[in-house]
Amino acid sequence: MTKILVLETRLYLRDWPSLLFTIGLPVGLLLVLGLSIPVMTQAGESGERMVDAQLPTMMTLLALLTLSCSIVPAVLTTYRERGVLRRMSTTPVHPARLLGVQLLINLVVGVVSAALLILAATVVFGAPLPGRPVVFVLVFLLGSAALLAIGLVIAALAPNGKTAPGIGTVVMFPLMFLGGMWVPRDVMPDALRAVSDFSVAGPFAQALKDAWAGQSPELGHLAVVAAGLVIFGGLAVWLFRWE
Repeated sequence: MTKILVLETRLYLRDWPSLLFTIGLPVGLLLVLGLSIPVMTQAGESGERMVDAQLPTMMTLLALLTLSCSIVPAVLTTYRERGVLRRMSTTPVHPARLLGVQLLINLVVGVVSAALLILAATVVFGAPLPGRPVVFVLVFLLGSAALLAIGLVIAALAPNGKTAPGIGTVVMFPLMFLGGMWVPRDVMPDALRAVSDFSVAGPFAQALKDAWAGQSPELGHLAVVAAGLVIFGGLAVWLFRWE
């Protein structure tokens, strides 16, 4: 397992443009939007600024969706297409270990991205650290697992490595919208927010924002994210093909 982890990490690091894009884009957007749009740093009626929790949460969601809808499907479908998984099935090393290593590596990348976003928001804009750090970490891990499970479903359905990013994009942008990337959930029409509440991305983003702001996430939001993990994780297991 350790050898696979070391090897896959080296291969992952070789594709440094994708890694830089995944980590750098959310941080760059946070800085650009926060520094160029005055409303981002102006306190609202509640006294909270957009850069305090809303914007960093959205950038965290962007990083995780990029990993789950783009990176994970592309890597796994390419491995299947090239016969890597089939060859591994003839060795004592089960292909599931490779799958687990890929998920672990991408989770670490997501953690690094979130840590840099917290650092940038705190240092550059004076944003407070997550008010409920333990809850924040638990919500982050739960939501990351649920989104990565969606990525596994995409990898299972994509016929090859070339089509996987396209399918991932079709899934990614609606999830970004429902997560509040362009229209904050607070100002969504009731009907749209109801759809967002069952999209996994919406409840995850809301729970993450609440924990960042020092509030307790709603149990209903956590239940939807957990259900998404179970449903999409089950679908991934059922649909996934090693060859």
